[in-house]
Amino acid sequence: QVHPVESGGGSVQAGGSLRLSCAASGYTDSSNCVAWFRQAPGKEREGVAAIYWRGGSKYYADSVKGRFTISQDSAKNTVYLQMNSLKPEDTATYYCAAREVAYGGSWCVQAPRDPLDAWGQGTLVTVSS
Repeated sequence: QVHPVESGGGSVQAGGSLRLSCAASGYTDSSNCVAWFRQAPGKEREGVAAIYWRGGSKYYADSVKGRFTISQDSAKNTVYLQMNSLKPEDTATYYCAAREVAYGGSWCVQAPRDPLDAWGQGTLVTVSS
C-alpha cells in the first residue's frame, strides 16, 4: 500500500487561506478515520482535526475551531483541510494519518500511536505576519 499523500502546503500571509489534501486510497477499509496533525519546530505534534469515514463526524482542536474545516470526498478517498484566517502560529508541517480507532470524537487524534497507522510524509505550511 502507498502511504497517504499530503499536498497543498505553501507560504501565505496572515489572514490567508490554504487547502490541504490527503489522498488515502487503499486505507478506507483498514482505517475508520483520518486525522490531521501538525508539528512546528521545537514543539510537540498536535492533532488539529479528524473525520470519520462512516457518518462523517468531525473533530477540531480548540486552536483551529471556527477557522479550519475538514471534509472528505469518498469517491476519491481524499480528505481535505480547508484552513482560513491563518495565523503565524499555524506555521508547521502538517501530516495526515489514516487510523483505526476504538472510539469516536477526539479519539482519532488522541489515541496512542499504533504501528498500523498510515502516515503521510507531511506538507509544510508557512504563515508570515
